[in-house]
Amino acid sequence: MESHEKDLRSVVESDEQVLAIQTDHKTADLSPRETAILDYAVKLTLDPRKICQVDLEVLREHGLSDVELVDLVQCSAYFNFINRVLDGLGVDPEPGMRCAQT
Repeated sequence: MESHEKDLRSVVESDEQVLAIQTDHKTADLSPRETAILDYAVKLTLDPRKICQVDLEVLREHGLSDVELVDLVQCSAYFNFINRVLDGLGVDPEPGMRCAQT
């Protein structure tokens, strides 16, 4: 998420909210829709085998269309894919990123 922090900052109110989204989105004072979207993306990232129809129904209850569901899955999957490619190739984080400083 840090590599896209500039994009996040363009739609988020404060530095505190940016950090909350990056560390624990449930503490970030987001709308129920935004929280549901991030809950799904986290579940898809950490435990994709547990994704089921109920997860999609929850998102539909928050107003997501089928097109938006496909976009959500593709964006989440792409970010997971590219991060694993970079990690697998030993690509270092960009200088100045918090994860590069550990």
